[in-house]
This record gives sequence, structure tokens and C-alpha cells, in this order.
Amino acid sequence: MRRSNFALRLQPSLLDELRKAAEAEGVALNQLINIAVAEKVSALRTENYFRERGRRADRAETLRILERAGKGNPPLRGDDLPAEWQKKPGRKAANGRDSVSRRGQKKKAAAKPQRLQS
Repeated sequence: MRRSNFALRLQPSLLDELRKAAEAEGVALNQLINIAVAEKVSALRTENYFRERGRRADRAETLRILERAGKGNPPLRGDDLPAEWQKKPGRKAANGRDSVSRRGQKKKAAAKPQRLQS
């Protein structure tokens, strides 16, 4: 592996935090910085990969596959979700919406014929 030197200017407060983190992890400051940079580069590459993969996706084909998922394949014994994973009635999702009661409302609203008022 080829080594190279790079002068890195850090804010003093950030350098202090890095030193504390390196000490807590039991690694050298240089190793901690190398790992942190490697993790960030990996995250950026992963994001780019999925963005590019999404551009190539065929939405219609994906929806066709999802539509038939599980058909003709009944659940087997033990396929249940753990009780603590079950959605509680009336419980809101993280976005503040009740996803169960709202599901399909747009389609239903679009399917209803509009009445003309006289």
C-alpha cells in the first residue's frame, strides 16, 4: 500500500473531539481519521450507486413484480411478525399520518364521479 502525507487543517475543537474519540476507541488519531474518511467515501459511493441504479429501474416492471408478490404462496407456520412489531390501532406513523386509514384514499377519491351542483 502506497502511503502519502496530506496536511490537514482542522478546527481546534474538532481536533480535540477526534483525539478523545481515538483514545476512547484505543486507536491512533491517524487511524481514526483514515477510518472516518473511508466510511464517508463508502457512503458517497453507495449513494451514487443506488441513485444510478434507480435511474435504470423500470418502474412498471417493478410494480408488476410487486403486484404478484406472495400470490399462490400462503404464509407458513412461524411467518408471523412478532407481537411487538404489530401496528397498534390509532397509532400514528413517524410522519404524523395514520398510514392505514389513508391508504387508497386518493384512488377512491379519483374513482368517485363528481356531482354537479345545481
